[in-house]
This record gives sequence, C-alpha cells and structure tokens, in this order.
Amino acid sequence: MNEITYDVVVIGGGPAGMAAALKAADAGASTAIVERNAQLGGILRQCIHPGFGLTYFKEELTGPEYAQRFIDRVEDSPIQVYLGSMVLSIHHDDESGTSDVVFMSETGMVTLTAHAVVLAMGCRERTRSEIKIPGSRPAGVFTAGLAQRYINIENLKPGSRFVILGSGDIGLIMARRLALEGFEVEGVYELMPYANGLHRNVKNCLEDFGIPLHLSTTVTRVIGKNRVEAVEVSQVDEQLHPIEGAQRTIPCDALLLSVGLIPENEVSAAAGVKLNPRTRGAVVDESLETTVPGIFSCGNVLHVHDLADNVTREAERAGAAAAAYAAGTLAATSESVPINAGGIASYVVPARLTRGEAAKLFFRVRRPVTRAHVRITVDGATALEGKPRSFIPSIMESFPLPAKLAAAAKESIEISVIEEDDDHE
Repeated sequence: MNEITYDVVVIGGGPAGMAAALKAADAGASTAIVERNAQLGGILRQCIHPGFGLTYFKEELTGPEYAQRFIDRVEDSPIQVYLGSMVLSIHHDDESGTSDVVFMSETGMVTLTAHAVVLAMGCRERTRSEIKIPGSRPAGVFTAGLAQRYINIENLKPGSRFVILGSGDIGLIMARRLALEGFEVEGVYELMPYANGLHRNVKNCLEDFGIPLHLSTTVTRVIGKNRVEAVEVSQVDEQLHPIEGAQRTIPCDALLLSVGLIPENEVSAAAGVKLNPRTRGAVVDESLETTVPGIFSCGNVLHVHDLADNVTREAERAGAAAAAYAAGTLAATSESVPINAGGIASYVVPARLTRGEAAKLFFRVRRPVTRAHVRITVDGATALEGKPRSFIPSIMESFPLPAKLAAAAKESIEISVIEEDDDHE
C-alpha cells in the first residue's frame, strides 16, 4: 500500500474541494485533492444553465464555466490531484495529530497521511425509497439530477411526458430544461404550501414557460408495470396528510423527484465526526473544524447551500484554516460553547464556538414569514437584534457574531428568528 504525506488532503473535487485546496496551497501547504470521478468539477459539469458566479466573479456563468475557472487554477498549481479515487476511510491518530486517508484507485489501495483534512464530498439526492411513495416499481422514476445528467451529459431521453415532484431548485431548472428540449411537463407538485426553490427560478423556469406549480400537493402512487404510465397526486391538509377524495390520476411516462439533498457523510461519521441531526452535516466551530481535531468541513457536505458562490467562499475559509492547522498557527481551542438555533430558525452553522472569535452565523428558517427579526442571545441575555424583514426557507441567511460577543460567551449562544406577532417581550 502506497503511503504519502501532505499538509492538507481535500476529499472531493467539486467547487468546494477545489476552492479549499487552492486556498490551502496559496498559504504554502502541500495539498492533495482526492476525487472519485474521472474529472474535477463535481455536479457543476452537468449544470449547463446560467446563474453562477454573480457574486464571486461579478459576472454570470454556466456551471461548467464556473467550474473550469477553478480547474484551470488547480492545473496551474502544485496541488496533487488523485482522480478516479474512492475514499474508504479516514483514521485520526490522537497521538500524532495526523489523519490517514485511505482510498481505492486503479493502481490499488493508497494511504495519504494528512496534517489536516478538508471534507468536501458534496451531497446526494433523496430517492423514492427515502420518501416512500407507494405503488409499483416501473422504469421512468428518476431523481432530477440523474435526468439532468442523462440529458446534458449523456444525450439520452429519459421520457416524453413528465411530472415533477418537489420544487427544489434542481426540479425547477429541470422543468425549464425539459420544456426547452420539447418535452411536455405536466406540472411541478410541492408538498409544502410554498415553493422550496429560489424565487428567480420559480419565475424564470416555471412562470416564463407556462408550467404550473401545484402547492400542498404530492404524489401518492406510481402506476405502471414495465414503464411509468401515470401517477396519482393528492392534495394535503395542514398536517401534510393526503386529503381523502382529493386525488387525481395524471398520465405520464416519467416522474422526476426533487425532494431534497443529503450530505455525503458516511465516511465522516465513521471517522468519529459528530453530525448535526438537522443538517446531516458535521458539527463545526467558527474555523469550520469538526469535533475531530484537524478535520474540517465545507460546502454541501456541511449544509446544503443555495448558491455555488457561497460554497466557494465557505470552502476558502476551510482551506485557509486547514493550512493554518497544519502549520501549527491556528489558535488553540478553548472550552466549546454551543451555538443553538431558536424561534423559526431550523439550524445554525457553526454550531459551536471554540476560539472565541468573530464569526458569521449561517441559518435557514423553517417556513416563510413576512415580518421577523434575528436575535442573538449570549448566556441567556439578549445581546443583539436585527431589523424586521421577511425570510424564506430557500435562501440561506447569515448574521454576524461580533468578536466582543464571541469572547464574552461562557455557556451558550443562540441565534433566533422571531416573528413580530409572536414577540411579546
């Protein structure tokens, strides 16, 4: 088994992994990327639609164009890239402080010893089995991302008449893509009473193409023997239960699922990294360090982002912190102070404070609200409040935690989104 040592090993060669590796290399760290696919770029290679780079590059790019800018930089850097390499395990040695990253490649088993590791494996789509749609199991049921790959990369036709379940961004984008290819999109069906994708995608991908969005409606049965022949859809009540007698059958030959993303954290959990049950991503501190010393996490494997630009910026922070850790210049950790989410905030990243430093707190709300404000509580006392405004679940929000408050926290920090009507204090 080959054994090589690097300052920083990044697992994943998508936008997060490349950004983290480049930042680590810029800091002078010997750096490697381990990527299971045959090319760098990750999911962006099949995202041929525009909308990328607006905040990071200040211009609009397609997914492949955005990814290529980082691929070019990686190729011009001293970063070692291992393609076609599947990471099997990460073993952290408390005594030496290093981690062994073991992966399988065409040449056999390889072990990279790293002074710091960055987890950047991205996420996967939830499948039919995970949302338990009843009915037969014919061909023609795809995740939206798989259908996107078939059309954009493989030049294959997944069907002719489509029903899309879920109004996540990839489902909305695929509705437009299918329409542009001349396929019939009967409609997009969403369990919740609001769209889960960005407003711009609802407008640009559905409304501009005359594709209907059916809220508070879900697929309750798949019909067909060898191939999908139809689906049954049902309206749901406030508890999201199907309403008896509110079903109808829609003829179609393909069902696309856009019902959420799950961070790829099986290897992380096996390495002892504590996961947040809400996000399924790692519990990290303000330096994006996990509960295992020297292992950092960023991008969609940490929490699902709305924009690739945000992934890049977060990954750069992780790469810089990993390089500093490898060099021994990252400040020693103090006793961990938990950061909790309250009100209608569903989660917060980072979820702990270990260095008492200023941080930007990222969060999402559980449901849309027209008027609410952010409240920061330190050790049970209100320390900071934002101005009232609207919030929606599809947008990842952020709020600054000043250094003064971070340093003062001894027991806990909470970031809450408080609805104005519910705030009686």
